[in-house]
Amino acid sequence: MPNQKILYITTEMYPYQEDTNMAAVVNKMALKMHNEGNDVRVFMPRFGQISERKFQLHEVIRLSGMNIIINDLDQPLIIKVASLPGERLQVYFIDNEEYFKRKQYYVDDEGNPFEDNDERAIFFARGVIETIKKLNWVPDVIHLNGWMASFVPIYLKTYYESDTYFKDAKIVLSLYNEKEAALDKKIDEKLKFDNISGLKALDNPSIKSFVIESMNYVNMVVKGDEFLDEDLDKAFNETSTPKSEYLDLDSINQLY
Repeated sequence: MPNQKILYITTEMYPYQEDTNMAAVVNKMALKMHNEGNDVRVFMPRFGQISERKFQLHEVIRLSGMNIIINDLDQPLIIKVASLPGERLQVYFIDNEEYFKRKQYYVDDEGNPFEDNDERAIFFARGVIETIKKLNWVPDVIHLNGWMASFVPIYLKTYYESDTYFKDAKIVLSLYNEKEAALDKKIDEKLKFDNISGLKALDNPSIKSFVIESMNYVNMVVKGDEFLDEDLDKAFNETSTPKSEYLDLDSINQLY
């Protein structure tokens, strides 16, 4: 079914990240949908390892310049864009000096999770939502990949609940076996600042607990990895949200 507007929100995508299942799957899904005549956009964080020169990223001045308030602090939102190498598919990068310049993804050189991972996820989620609105582009399908993306449906169904912009969009969440890490205990205060409270994930905030929480805020949950770890698999089996086992690429179309 061509001519759909499909938004991929992801933390990984080949070739910006290599050697992970998520990066490969997102690349293949986005390209397949693009080549079948759909209007596809991809949003991801501009992590410090992504070479701006190699991948020809450039800032989109008309989209940049917004500030997002995280925990009572103004953080400037910078939007960069590139075409997927060799393709006419646009990838947008959410950037911010404070959150995404560092060379590691989620842990420091000693393997300790960054204390601000929660703020980085909030900034990413809100940055994507605000940028889509500024683009004046209304997606039919929003497909989430990676733990940071799981904050998007939580925000859409709480903080942005009275905003009708995304009201008709269907949200798909793909589950992957990502490395677990605790999130800052003060995340409840930061979310409360945005009038978000009462989440079960706040009992023990972590990467996994927020992915599991987000299952309650989407239209469909899909296995992104064929075999999920025990906690994710249990949550997948118990969720009342419509769900699908691992899909090959040809079946993604039918899902949408």
